[in-house]
Amino acid sequence: MMDGEIFTASFVPSGNTTPNSSMTLEQKTTFAFVILLFIFLGILIVRCFRILLNPYQSMPTSTWADGLDGLEKGQFDYAL
Repeated sequence: MMDGEIFTASFVPSGNTTPNSSMTLEQKTTFAFVILLFIFLGILIVRCFRILLNPYQSMPTSTWADGLDGLEKGQFDYAL
């Protein structure tokens, strides 16, 4: 710094330009879409961790052969 100069830190741009702090409609739509994607990603992550921690909770208790009348399990090929 030179003698006699006063150093001033200013976050406001100099000149006649005014900062445009408002977002356009396209920017707002993009921002909302990204937020919705992050929420969806969070829901999927929680669901995947729940399945990893307890995988048998999401499986149905019935099997494909429960609906067959008069047939033992494993005899489906002979019923055709």
